[in-house]
Amino acid sequence: MAKQSIVSEFWEFIKIRKRYWLLPILITLLLLGGLIVFTETSAVAPFIYTLF
Repeated sequence: MAKQSIVSEFWEFIKIRKRYWLLPILITLLLLGGLIVFTETSAVAPFIYTLF
């Protein structure tokens, strides 16, 4: 059995099982994770924290 990356395996799961509703959840989680990483090391952090 060939090794697959997590992304390609997840994409195949979505295509085969027709679970397209998982994509917006995954995209939202990735964006929030990116926002957290960005605000940890940025001078913009105080301004972003005021939004929440």
